[in-house]
Amino acid sequence: MIEDHKKKQKLVQIILFLLLIIVAFIVVAPFVWMVSISFDRMANIQVPFPPTFIPDLFSIFNYELVFENGRIFSAYLNSAFVTFCSVVLQVLAALLGGYAFSKGTFKGKKLLFIIVLATMMIPIEARLIPLYSMFNAAGLLNTFWPVILPSILYGFGVFLAKQFFDQIPDSLREAAQIDGASEFRTFFQVYAPLAGPITATLVILSFMGNWNEFVWPLVVLNSERLHTIPLFLASFSLENGTSLAGMTMALATMSVLPIIILFVFLQRYIIQSIALSGLKE
Repeated sequence: MIEDHKKKQKLVQIILFLLLIIVAFIVVAPFVWMVSISFDRMANIQVPFPPTFIPDLFSIFNYELVFENGRIFSAYLNSAFVTFCSVVLQVLAALLGGYAFSKGTFKGKKLLFIIVLATMMIPIEARLIPLYSMFNAAGLLNTFWPVILPSILYGFGVFLAKQFFDQIPDSLREAAQIDGASEFRTFFQVYAPLAGPITATLVILSFMGNWNEFVWPLVVLNSERLHTIPLFLASFSLENGTSLAGMTMALATMSVLPIIILFVFLQRYIIQSIALSGLKE
């Protein structure tokens, strides 16, 4: 009876393992194909089909063409500036908001928290016209301000930070207050040093969101000199279609490299924060 149960468990584990391998392959295969095409010398003439994961004629020709076009450097600088400013503001606001909702005691706390969470349910398409009208009236269109400023309100980040600070004992705050520390000093000198894992998670999530942002920058950034990487990639694809598939895939590969590098450096902290906050997503 016991042996039958063990055999059944082993069979279930094997089936789950095979299913996970299939899902992982479905997720990773398009990315590998993209990289493969980017290194294929003949991809600009004929896109390899059926898909292959090894280039027929390996070459860095497509990357050389991409770097010869100087626009990618300005697009990289624009994306780096916008993403850096947005990430700093978003993460700082999310940590302070999460700390306030977790440890603070003020009137309307629950209602305000619900309002912050409700912002996650309003898609950017529904906010386009009000935001556009507001920044148009302020004379800030075709600058980076309309891209950076709206990112300060980060409902999911506030929620995630609150979940994390809920796990830290209130006694630390009480001890700091007995020693005469202000609320900001308590946060920056007591709680912020303990928030490394959640900060890393917020940084990578915020970085991915801002680096890949497309719709809103497309509306407010009309000048080509202000285009970010997603806008540059879209305009390049629109101009050339699939006739330069090798160059397009090389651009796409270059556009995701910063996210991959950041994730590799911060993945340990992300796993820690997910374990501590109990987030299963």
